[in-house]
Amino acid sequence: MTKMTQRRVEQSSISARSTRQTLIATGMGNALEWFDWGIYSAFAIYFATQVFNPDDKVAALLGAMAVFAVGFVARPVGGWVFGWMADHLGRRVSMISTVGLASAGSLLVALVPTYSAVGLWAAFILLFARLMQGLAHGGEMPTAQTYIAEAAPAKRRGLWSSLIYVSGTSGIVIGLLMGVILDALLPAESMAVWGWRIPFALGALIGVCTLFARARLSETEAFDSVEDKPRMWPEIRKNWASAARVIGLSVGGTVCYYVWSVSAVQQAVLIHGMPQGTALLASVLSNVVLIISLPFWGRFSDRFGRRPAMIIGTGVPILLFTPLQYMLGSNFWSLFIPATIILVIMGAVLANTPAVFAEMFPTRVRTIGVAVPYSVAIALFGGTAPYLQAWLNEEFGQVPFNVYVTVLLVISTFVAFRLTETRGKDLTD
Repeated sequence: MTKMTQRRVEQSSISARSTRQTLIATGMGNALEWFDWGIYSAFAIYFATQVFNPDDKVAALLGAMAVFAVGFVARPVGGWVFGWMADHLGRRVSMISTVGLASAGSLLVALVPTYSAVGLWAAFILLFARLMQGLAHGGEMPTAQTYIAEAAPAKRRGLWSSLIYVSGTSGIVIGLLMGVILDALLPAESMAVWGWRIPFALGALIGVCTLFARARLSETEAFDSVEDKPRMWPEIRKNWASAARVIGLSVGGTVCYYVWSVSAVQQAVLIHGMPQGTALLASVLSNVVLIISLPFWGRFSDRFGRRPAMIIGTGVPILLFTPLQYMLGSNFWSLFIPATIILVIMGAVLANTPAVFAEMFPTRVRTIGVAVPYSVAIALFGGTAPYLQAWLNEEFGQVPFNVYVTVLLVISTFVAFRLTETRGKDLTD
């Protein structure tokens, strides 16, 4: 082997190792975010009476879910803080900070004292922990999206960007499986007393591991190429149209995704009488199929364009959302089939959103330009979707909520039609 050939082999090995390191470190933090949100929802029924007054179980559960909602409210603030950090100090610094704060929040939830020990202080400590996580999560996804889009080869940016929802959905699946496993292994009394703390402690441990992995990452060339720090408000005003497009593209897919990933399980169990274990299994398997489909949609956009992928992912669900809602019943297939169909089609949007958003903004405000409007859209539409669906269905039946989601999907599809094709765009200014 000649020295030149050996050098090429070594460079190829270093490049492959760097790629794996980038994908793993980015994916771990993003999975942690979704894992945190998933386990809070899954285990709230157990820790609600530990943290809140156990004399009123309904009020305790409502209190736990109110704290859950506060986390969504904190996301836009976190998007602003960590988006600013990413555009001024670097993507790497922001990614390390978000995962460190999220890990600390998970640890605080795992160690929160009980109501019987400290009274109302238990609820305040839980609220503070969720605020920490909400702030961290508001900055985590936009920063991770920006980092992975800038680190990816231009011709494979769609494929690399699919990692964001591959890792995120994997976090949800792992959280749901933990609920199933712990529920099967531990008696109900142990789950209520201490078992619910296990997944939050695991989340903190994952956060520490991710912290070390991200500390070894390099800053992106796109960020390093920016010589002058941006004047934030003038730049944001200049790119207001792109920020509006972020909200427009997010509203339909966000609500549709939350309905079929979160609310569908609740609807199947509470309205149609499906056993909870069956509903969880159907949801887990439909999300696994979604994970498998995401790299395909990433490659699709790299070959045929971002715009066609976004139109498919928001446009086809307009026709399918209402019919698939009426398929929900009491058996496994009545949830698995419609959830799988719509989630796989939505994969066209989910896989390519990081690439599309990154290609909309100049490097100097790429993170905060996405973080703030995206967090606002998630808080206003995604966070309220399960509650709004439950209330409207109870008061007026399924039709009003179906119309609401359809209108949002029409808005997102209209914005997708008006997108300028950006496949393969150079992300350095």
